[in-house]
Order: sequence, then structure tokens, then C-alpha cells
Amino acid sequence: MIEGLVKEIFEVSRKLEDLKLMSFCGTHEHTIASSGIREIIPRSIELIPGPGCPVCITPAGIIDEAIRLSLEGIEILTFGDAYRLPGFKWTKGGFPRSLMEAKELGGKVKVIYSPAEALHEGSGERVFLAIGFETTVPATVSLLERGKDRVKIISAHRLTPPVMVHTLEKHGKGKISGIIAPGHVSAIIGAKAWEFLPRDYGIPTVVSGFEPEDVLISILGLLRMIEAGRPELLNTYSRVVRAEGNKKALSSMEKWFEVRDASWRGLGMIPKSGLFLKEKWRNYDAEFQYGLRFEDSSEKNLPGCRCAEVVLGMSTPLECPLFMKSCTPERPYGPCMVSLEGTCYIWARNYGKRRRG
Repeated sequence: MIEGLVKEIFEVSRKLEDLKLMSFCGTHEHTIASSGIREIIPRSIELIPGPGCPVCITPAGIIDEAIRLSLEGIEILTFGDAYRLPGFKWTKGGFPRSLMEAKELGGKVKVIYSPAEALHEGSGERVFLAIGFETTVPATVSLLERGKDRVKIISAHRLTPPVMVHTLEKHGKGKISGIIAPGHVSAIIGAKAWEFLPRDYGIPTVVSGFEPEDVLISILGLLRMIEAGRPELLNTYSRVVRAEGNKKALSSMEKWFEVRDASWRGLGMIPKSGLFLKEKWRNYDAEFQYGLRFEDSSEKNLPGCRCAEVVLGMSTPLECPLFMKSCTPERPYGPCMVSLEGTCYIWARNYGKRRRG
């Protein structure tokens, strides 16, 4: 099947100029890199990783405040990726770089694999660091509904369509030829959430699954739409994604959260891109309960780090002077090397397969 798809991709691409196709999701980039898809498709097609790594764009100020709480004896519950995520205060000296370092200094930090574990881990004051795009919000809601305010949360949940708009504006009109939309996110928000891309921006869009065949089918679908000059929305992941999404999940999200402007690490403030607990749920809100003050370091980058450019697909990890030198998966410096969904981490793990443009 793969051989046939690649053959069709070559046939269609002969009629087209150089193209830039963006895959939003970090899991798609993992499939592309680990399967060597860049190496088997025409060189005229450039596959650009997009901003689909929620850990990578979590503001440093949130991490700094979580570190502070842990050192004050309030237990921070977090996923493994966020455990090593750098804050920003450490660059000024005298402050732990990450929650992992905070724990080594006596801070109360617990790595969990599911928000449900927060109801069974330890006692005393606990805060769940809720990081993720729309995919992970239902699990946070489940914790809130079952927790009876025993666990507070810091909401670092971010929304994907607004950052897609931000990314397109950064690239400029006509620079991105097609988009592979995220499958897991779309299972929650629905395929229709991406209709604005072909309608308002004239960009063909495919909601894709994550197997190599899925990605190749999506690439072929984009090429055919580009060839026909008819930008549309195509859902090739209909076995999981419905047009309207998961209505129950969306309803529960609306019950607990409101949409507000939100900060993205390295990208700045993006309008209507974050989920924050509604005022009626302040008993669950760590930001309110502990008077947290998130320093706005959203547009600051760690010295020498090009993660923000990598997140936007405007630079590759190979163009960062720190990549696989002072920044490696074993000793990550920037946020894009911390997470399994980070482009730098993915490229580092597939370093031998990488092709330059």
C-alpha cells in the first residue's frame, strides 16, 4: 500500500511547484520522522512540523510558580514531560531550573500518568499542573468533577485553532500550501473546527490519522486538492473523528472553563487561545487560591535557543546552534527537546535519518 501511495504522490507532484505542507501535531511529526517519510517522497514537497507540542509552549512563568509552590510544601502533580520543563527564573541564578531540580532540593513534586491518580496520591495540599491541548481537557474535567476541590489545578490548557491562525500569519499569505490537522485534537473538537482554513485562507486541509499510511494518504489528498485548485476540508480519520466532535466532552469543557487570551512560550499572547476555570469554580483554581503571579516571559527565549522558531515551523532543529551539542534528549536545554512531542526531541531520536531540505 505504501509503495502505491508513494508512486501516486510522485505522479501528482510532477505537475506542481515546490510545496510546503505543515503537519500540526507532534505525533504526526514522530510518524514522519521515524518512518522516513521525508526520504521517500519527492524533494519538491517540504514537510514542516507545526506548533503541536503543548509542553513546548507552556509559559515559563507557570513552571516558575509551580516550582515555588513545591518548595513551599504544596505538592505539585505533573506529567513526566513537564517534570523536566525549564522555567525562566533560573537564568537569573539561585532558582531551580525545573520541577525535577526542585524535587532534588526538597520540593514536593510527584510525577503521575493520569489526572485520576491525583485523587489517590498522598495527602495535604496538592496542585495538578494541567498541561495540554483540547485532547487532555476531558481528563482534567473528570478530575475536577470527582475531586471535590481536594486538588487544585493550574490550567495551562491551550486551544489549537487560534495558534494555527497565529502560525499562518507569521509565515505570511501563500507560504503554507496545505495542512495536516491533528487527529487526536479533532476527535474532541470535530473536523468542522478546521473549515476556516480552506474557507478563509484558501489552504487545503486534511484531518489525519497517525499510521504512515494515514500520513501518506493525507499528503496525497492535499496534492490532489492543490492540483485541482479547490481547497477543501477532508477527513481521512473518520474512524475516530466526527464532523461535530465529541459533544459530551465539549459540553463538559464549557461547563468548567472559559476562553480567554493566553500566553504561549516564545510566541507571546494569542487571542482567545486558553482555557481558564470560570469564576464559580475558584475553589479549584490554584492561581486564585495561592495568589499566583505568572511572570509574562512568553516572548522570551532561553539564550541561544531557537525553540520558538521551531514551534512555528520557521526553522528546523538542525539550524539551532545548540541542537545535539549543549541540548540533547539526555540533557535538554530548551523546551522543544524536553517533550516526546517536541520537534527537537523527535529529530534527535531520528538524527541519522534526517535530510536537509
